[in-house]
Amino acid sequence: QVQLVESGGGLVQAGGSLRLSCAASGSIGRINAMGWYRQAPGKQRELVAIITIGGTTNYTDSVKGRFTISRDNAKNTVYLQMNSLKPEDTAVYYCNANIRLLTVGISNDYWGRGTQVTVSS
Repeated sequence: QVQLVESGGGLVQAGGSLRLSCAASGSIGRINAMGWYRQAPGKQRELVAIITIGGTTNYTDSVKGRFTISRDNAKNTVYLQMNSLKPEDTAVYYCNANIRLLTVGISNDYWGRGTQVTVSS
């Protein structure tokens, strides 16, 4: 039905930057909110940033001023630009999207498989 595929993770030194991408494909009618979550070892998954279909954004406090979420509706893609990375940003980053399917008038949440971000000190 729907797939979300993340890319752009990797290993970076503290203070560096990475850009994550997540492309949605499949039987998509409309993509509502899109977001990025992360899960560090031994911790619960947390919301990092979210963007609505209209472009309104919200961030968790720890990344405000350093991360920027954006989306390209024509490409069904959401991005996360991460600057001034810190070791505590190390986690698996997951893409999430609330999608209304093309064939039925209901919306569901979909998840990508995750991409590892490691920030060395």
